[in-house]
Amino acid sequence: MLRIADLPTPTPVAGQVLVRVAATSINLSDWETLVGTPLYSRIGGLRRPARRTLGSDIAGHVEAVGPAVTRFRPGDQVYGDNLQFKGGFAEYAIAPETVLAVKPAALTFTQASTIPQAGAIARQGIAGIEAGQRLLINGAGGGSGAFAIQLAKRAGAHVTGVDNAGKLDFMRALGADQVIDYRRADFTRQGPYDLVLDLVAHRSVFAYRRALAPGGRYRCVGGSVSTLLRVLTVGALAGLVTGRRLGVLAVREGPAHFEPIAALCASGDLDIHIDRTFTLDEVPAALTHVGEGRALGKVVVEVP
Repeated sequence: MLRIADLPTPTPVAGQVLVRVAATSINLSDWETLVGTPLYSRIGGLRRPARRTLGSDIAGHVEAVGPAVTRFRPGDQVYGDNLQFKGGFAEYAIAPETVLAVKPAALTFTQASTIPQAGAIARQGIAGIEAGQRLLINGAGGGSGAFAIQLAKRAGAHVTGVDNAGKLDFMRALGADQVIDYRRADFTRQGPYDLVLDLVAHRSVFAYRRALAPGGRYRCVGGSVSTLLRVLTVGALAGLVTGRRLGVLAVREGPAHFEPIAALCASGDLDIHIDRTFTLDEVPAALTHVGEGRALGKVVVEVP
């Protein structure tokens, strides 16, 4: 159950920053934590979320700093992925100094909040793709997929985007060379692809292997627990036998991994696509919009 509540303003301790939140973007991980599916989303809180207030991709002003904080001072404009403490669906959030970066002046708070988690996933997910190679992105119409399509096209790859029918035109507008409605066609029987980035893994590892070219790579981020376990075990073994690499992408967090994406956005070399914005009172509707797979790009909760 979600509800609006008045809570005391938190106080930062050593190494922490108090952020006056201006915007928080929603990631699929927020929805998964709320509903408790997949099972790994219950880590730290088996029957209810470990954190009372969700929302990790925050942007706003530094309100106060705790002892030993050296990189920021009150008034600084910051953004980051506060995955450990969350708390972004509120007026104030506590975050470790290490997860925050100075917001580029060319970006609004709303724009900056879309980048930390989705940008890091996209950048690491398509790493190593080269000009002329064939890339397939499953779940390409969401936040990470929107960045990944653009990054891959900048690298000169041939990009195929997979999502529901309502997102096909959106993926084309992002630059996808080919789009597939997963409800009407089996993308694992097409290709072959040099790289498959799977943002919603639910298929058999043998189907994924079938979609790969010799020497190709499959990386999944998220998905069902059973699928992830099969990729880590059966998939790894099958990949060794056939010369194809199947694995789970362990996304590295922190400013070093999202600031390069923010720089491209600030320079105009990468577009930020915001589907809708919501207020704090509308957080349940915002989460549902993302969880039901209807968001084209990113959804943001703005705090007046």
